[in-house]
Amino acid sequence: MPIEFYRVSEEYGCFSNFSPHPINVDSKVWPTTEHYFQAQKFVTTEPDYAEEIREANKPGRAAVLGRDRKHKLRKDWESIKDDAMRKAVAHKFWQYKDIQELLLSTGNEKLVEKTTDDHYWGCGSNGNGKNMLGIILVEVRGVIRQELNLEQEIKNASSHAEEDMLANLPSPLQSYLSNLRV
Repeated sequence: MPIEFYRVSEEYGCFSNFSPHPINVDSKVWPTTEHYFQAQKFVTTEPDYAEEIREANKPGRAAVLGRDRKHKLRKDWESIKDDAMRKAVAHKFWQYKDIQELLLSTGNEKLVEKTTDDHYWGCGSNGNGKNMLGIILVEVRGVIRQELNLEQEIKNASSHAEEDMLANLPSPLQSYLSNLRV
């Protein structure tokens, strides 16, 4: 049965980009994943404006600033926006073990951003939206599982040689992040 989320105050509210989980990405602290995502629209075209978005006092304000088309959007935005979201979500759920555990506790369930006004990131008014945020959360859940499984295999290694061999395998999380175009 799909797990729905939207409001920060609800059971799965930490899945929202508005949840108060600052993330450390690209040598900066971002108040929320919403701040990070919206600022990425302008980091190459208007870095000062991207910084203004990072410093916005609330995620809703960051969203409003990010949607302001008086500012020059980066040319590749449409092709990299999903990767910007992947990067923010991966960092958030790796940096906070409590919400990581909640994400992992969802098993293999589909995750759905239950919003009526967003047909791309959410399910939209008729439920036929793309639900890209839910899809990315499921991706990140899988990557975190792989990362934790590898860490456990290293701990359980029966010899130093096996431990060294496992430790030299690429990190699933680092591989995921290195393949993103942001």
